Amino acid sequence: MPIQDYSGQTFVAFTDISGFKELMKNDRNGLKALKRFYQSGYNVLAETANVEGFFISDAGVLFARNGNVNEKLSSILDAIEKINRLMLEMDYMLTTSIAYGNFDYHGKIEFDGIEKNPIYGTAYVHAFLDNETGLPKLQPGQCRLCKKNLPDINLNEFDRLIEKGQNSKHFNFYWNVENENEIGDFEKNYKDSYSLKYSGMLNALKRN
Repeated sequence: MPIQDYSGQTFVAFTDISGFKELMKNDRNGLKALKRFYQSGYNVLAETANVEGFFISDAGVLFARNGNVNEKLSSILDAIEKINRLMLEMDYMLTTSIAYGNFDYHGKIEFDGIEKNPIYGTAYVHAFLDNETGLPKLQPGQCRLCKKNLPDINLNEFDRLIEKGQNSKHFNFYWNVENENEIGDFEKNYKDSYSLKYSGMLNALKRN
């Protein structure tokens, strides 16, 4: 079903496959990852009434259409969590940035030999740039909400949306845990995994 035109203030998520360039070194692996990504996105959007989006190469753009600020945020976080979980079942990880602001989407405009889907708005630009060049750099599996232009939201409704430090530019969304009580253990395990990776690099250097 085609996406209807949209113009307004909303949340926009930009998500892509972690390590896709490495996967593309083998055509079969790259295509397998894309197929899973597109199918996961299609399934989730088909069952999520308030979130729409599209997928291009290894990236997806999602936006919430209706409701108040908290309703829009809740629906887009729900969609992002479901897509991440479906990808994780096949050992793929995503990075996701979400931003709030003006967003315009217009249906296909066709000319001879070319067709376009115009996308405009600060929300899309902020989400894209944060995913690509935002600091600290997003790590595989991470999802975060940009504070820039963020309206008042009732954080009590989002116990897995956590601000890390008073000067942080983001709220981290812990989609992979059931509640905030599990976040501490997850953070420790995640940091331990990077320590093991570093140790592995040291051992490889010493052996050779």
